[in-house]
Amino acid sequence: MSLPRAPIVVFDAFGTLLDVHSAVARLADRVGPEAARLSEIWRAKQLEYSWTRALMGRTAPFWHLTEAALDHALARCPQVDAALRPDLLAAYRRLEAYPDVPATLARLSARGARTAILSNGDPAMLADAVEAAGLAASLDAVISVEEAGTFKTHPDAYAPILRRFACAPGDVLFVSSNRWDVAGATAFGLACAWVNRAGLPDEYPDLPPRATIPDLSGVP
Repeated sequence: MSLPRAPIVVFDAFGTLLDVHSAVARLADRVGPEAARLSEIWRAKQLEYSWTRALMGRTAPFWHLTEAALDHALARCPQVDAALRPDLLAAYRRLEAYPDVPATLARLSARGARTAILSNGDPAMLADAVEAAGLAASLDAVISVEEAGTFKTHPDAYAPILRRFACAPGDVLFVSSNRWDVAGATAFGLACAWVNRAGLPDEYPDLPPRATIPDLSGVP
């Protein structure tokens, strides 16, 4: 099924526009041979902490979960110098955008689409990330799920899009590289594009995206 040429295109931030592994990669020489493992554990725990809090009906700033997840990752990787913690956290505030991001946002703007981020990130965290990646001027809105009081994939986490743009679900194309996020947004009623950069197998066939694309050039 083809993707709609939607008037509003909303992107997930972490993992979709911003490379979540670029923080550790930037310090890989100092982190050492466990750099990739540290980064994978850090990301997995960050997400797990958000999911469990959503299920418990509790919330916390996503930055606090990011810090706690790094602490867990460092404990799991004792060969990594724990003194790198502040430098790793500083690097996470300045994640690199994927190479296809600027051109995609410029192309969407040129056709008159409104663009936004919907992210688990808290507002301060998102402000730093967007500024560091040079994306602030290319987005019409940066929306944190903090205003919903829960994290994705809870249905309430996607509702701020409709409130911010005073629109219906059919006006929105939601774009994420996180398959669980695509499943959540699909269940909410949004048309979704799954950016499958790594060629991963589908995990949620009962909640399919409108289309699977290898990178952001496939967003119409």
